[in-house]
Amino acid sequence: MPTAVLTDRERAAVQAYLRLLGTVRAAFDGPPESRRPPVVPPAALAEAEQALAAAGLSGNEEEFFELLRSWCPEV
Repeated sequence: MPTAVLTDRERAAVQAYLRLLGTVRAAFDGPPESRRPPVVPPAALAEAEQALAAAGLSGNEEEFFELLRSWCPEV
């Protein structure tokens, strides 16, 4: 259950990161015998980067992950 009060931009950054995490997990969840490397759509990365920048968190991963842990501790 969320315990931190996030700004709208911080919340958007956390949500974009969680979507990116889900996309990466899905990409690596393919059959192990597949010869093709997992692919993460560039749009998923771009969305997360844009959301981090809008929240003023680009280059400040420590602060971002503190927000993430306080808002979504199960990740």
